[in-house]
Amino acid sequence: MKKLAFNPYLPFWELVPDAEPHVFDGRVYVYGSHDRRNGTSFCIDDYAGWSAPVDDLGNWRYEGVIYRKDQDPINGAPYEDRSGLGIPEFDRAFEGESLHQLYAPDVAKGPDGRYYLYYALDFVNIISVAVCDTPAGPFEFLDYVRCEDGTIPQIGRWFDPAILSEESGNYLYYGFCPPVRFPGMESLEIPGAMMVRLADDMHTIISEPKCVANGCDTAKGTCYEAHPFFEASSIRKFGDLYYFVYSSLQGNELCYGTAKTPEGPFEYRGVIVSNGDLGLDGNELAVNYTGNNHGGLVQIRDKTYIFWHRQTHGTGFNRQGCADEVQILKDGTIPQIAITSCGLNGGPLPAKGQYQTYIACHLTEADRTKVGHVAEPGPDGGAIVIPEEWPYITEEEIAAAGAEADLFENKGLKPYIYNLRKGAVAGFKSFAFDGTEKEITLELRGEGRMEVRLDAPEGALAAEVTADACKKGSTEAAVSAETNVCGKAALWREIAAPLTTTTGEHALYFVVAEGTLDFASFTIR
Repeated sequence: MKKLAFNPYLPFWELVPDAEPHVFDGRVYVYGSHDRRNGTSFCIDDYAGWSAPVDDLGNWRYEGVIYRKDQDPINGAPYEDRSGLGIPEFDRAFEGESLHQLYAPDVAKGPDGRYYLYYALDFVNIISVAVCDTPAGPFEFLDYVRCEDGTIPQIGRWFDPAILSEESGNYLYYGFCPPVRFPGMESLEIPGAMMVRLADDMHTIISEPKCVANGCDTAKGTCYEAHPFFEASSIRKFGDLYYFVYSSLQGNELCYGTAKTPEGPFEYRGVIVSNGDLGLDGNELAVNYTGNNHGGLVQIRDKTYIFWHRQTHGTGFNRQGCADEVQILKDGTIPQIAITSCGLNGGPLPAKGQYQTYIACHLTEADRTKVGHVAEPGPDGGAIVIPEEWPYITEEEIAAAGAEADLFENKGLKPYIYNLRKGAVAGFKSFAFDGTEKEITLELRGEGRMEVRLDAPEGALAAEVTADACKKGSTEAAVSAETNVCGKAALWREIAAPLTTTTGEHALYFVVAEGTLDFASFTIR
């Protein structure tokens, strides 16, 4: 029996952003960076591998650590030739780490049938290559991307690599446009996304670099002017067109261009997804607190998906991978899609059973105009400060119980939405109702009143639940003997209410009418 698929598609505790999806031998593999829970910088952990059968996209398998940061010679691994690397020195003070961190990777199957992993360590301006006989890893360091004379290129911004290997050749795309200049990079231009061809050894450059998508310095007067290339290169071919996906200067959105050859240049075509649904049908108010975005397109059986990521814990450094179906029209364009809770499920979720609230695709405070970028350190590198009005997805430690499989699935953690104050909204898309649903039970902590509405925060009222620590209602299911005792509002409680008879596909929006609540799950019966 197939498992239901959600957004995020991996277990809630796994933070794999920047994911590039690829189908190899009947499975879809994602290759991404790896954030650390409650981390204070990007990409702290080693690469972790995950894959799922193409016919069961809710059934993800952990492939283990597929590459460690200390395998790169820049981080001290043995290597026969370090000459000509030109590696700058950096002050490494993130999370007590002394090693450069593994940023967003990509993988391609090379002409020899082996699998090649391309990555950049943080800000060293060098692309590294690792290789494995299988797509599941573990990978071993191979070499650096080099010129034909063996030297490391000293121009351009070597960051966020994307790799395409096909009969016509091997194409490496890269580029990065930071708002500040980093050591060793002060005098470099920022033309946009660049492309070079590689020899069949998959690491020797055999062409001059070519700008394939205009960036901040070159976008004015071009089709990229409103959405210039910033970072996050990704490349695919569908039908007769090559699709170049990237993150624009806006940061929250993944845009794309198309070309008839892998060498481009790519014509800007539009936005595929925003992790705040900004720009969707003219929307100017984010449905989530936004942050950077990175991902890629993939065809899985008869459907096409865009993989992207969102931010949790109220900061930019705890990112989860998500995916949603897209439609490629006859003219090759991809209309912008709405982010959902059902993601890879292939359709709406059944309006039966229990759902964890970390799958919310809409999470906002009362004043939508204040919903903007997630919290990150200021220019002086000071502590991250999350405004007190913000709700956000987080988790807390719970007593471990059950079989090893349960421990692995939950990691001893309970996910929930924290700090839903009056006017805050948590939304979920979408569910299929058949008219037999009679009751909804909410798992809440705190005191307040929550409304369940259909299709919009202002939509039809479907149910209403009141959480009052001092009153015991007939429809309330106590979690413990202390649940309904005054002063014990810090405990989780399951509170049920009648559900309006509903049929068809609907989004559910949970709106706090009064009070302040934490929200862990809801169950439809």
